[in-house]
Amino acid sequence: MSMIRDLRAAVRPSLRHSLRKTTTVSSYANYDATRDPTAATAVVDCAVYRDGARVDDRACLTPRGAMRQVRESGGFAWIGLHEPTEAEFAGIAAEFGLHPLAVEDAVHAHQRPKLERYDDTLFTVFKTIHYVEHAELTATSEVVETGEVMVFTGPDFVITVRHGGQGSLRNLRHRLQGEPELLAKGPSAVLHAIADHVVDGYIAVADAVELDIDQIEIDVFSPPAKGSTRGTDTGRIYQLKREVLEFKRAVTPLLRPMQLLSERPMRLVDPDIQKYFRDVADHLARVQEQVIGFDELLNSILQANLAQATVAQNEDMRKITSWAAIVAVPTAVCGVYGMNFDHMPELHWRYGYPMVLGGIAVICFAIHRTLKRNGWL
Repeated sequence: MSMIRDLRAAVRPSLRHSLRKTTTVSSYANYDATRDPTAATAVVDCAVYRDGARVDDRACLTPRGAMRQVRESGGFAWIGLHEPTEAEFAGIAAEFGLHPLAVEDAVHAHQRPKLERYDDTLFTVFKTIHYVEHAELTATSEVVETGEVMVFTGPDFVITVRHGGQGSLRNLRHRLQGEPELLAKGPSAVLHAIADHVVDGYIAVADAVELDIDQIEIDVFSPPAKGSTRGTDTGRIYQLKREVLEFKRAVTPLLRPMQLLSERPMRLVDPDIQKYFRDVADHLARVQEQVIGFDELLNSILQANLAQATVAQNEDMRKITSWAAIVAVPTAVCGVYGMNFDHMPELHWRYGYPMVLGGIAVICFAIHRTLKRNGWL
């Protein structure tokens, strides 16, 4: 949420809360027996897990039915949504008692990675990163593609809200269902699995981006091809630097939330699961160091590329100056003899013309040889 929203929340908390509550609960308050307001079309999966196993019950196919099962028989519900609208999320938010500010962030996305606590619910925002394959890096290549995963973690439920075409949690859910002893730990086990999944994605993207940087470095410091000019790689370097900056915005803010989950005791996080968050935080710190290193290395490569372009321009200027010095000799001699005075030395001498041309050739040759010996030509 932006600074302006924070200010509004601080100045008019009661009004804001009442407006949010009206928007969030409206469809739930008007619920009738013919329609379940929690059965949003954005729901991609809904299940109840008890003792680490998925409960096979048709009543669990809607969020309301899942919560009814949880309250009657225990366990926890895991509901997954993809880009829900306000109307689609309103009934679910009312059913699970989600805070209006967190609901607003989950619906509108474009949030900074963070961890917030609202009463008995943890709200965690992750930015997912996907590496975009490309045959050749150009000045317009998209290197990384970002998405978002928001996780509401309560005592007996997990709600995941995903934005973007990447970062699907389907495979993660299937993998967790194959580890009942881990799922038996409750919603915090799902939160850890999502955090670990996101950070593992960061590691894979960092390795791929490193290959692109290595290729850029080779291209910049290798001898230029005949006829090519330095500075042609500047656009590619700048584009890659922008993509690394996008990567950095996803990684750096997440480090503090992972440290809190791994170090600070929380009622909603199982102590056994909390130990695993330390491993996630450690991997995230390593990725952050890599990304910062990428940024600094690209700065150095960009400066070296610009320096090479400057050196090439200086060499071109020296060559132009050298040829100008050679051309100045015949220009000066011809200028003198073109003044049309009657009384000039050797003007009417029979061998004057060949002697002047020979003198010009000798002087030009001497200047050319001197400049070439000094590396100007």
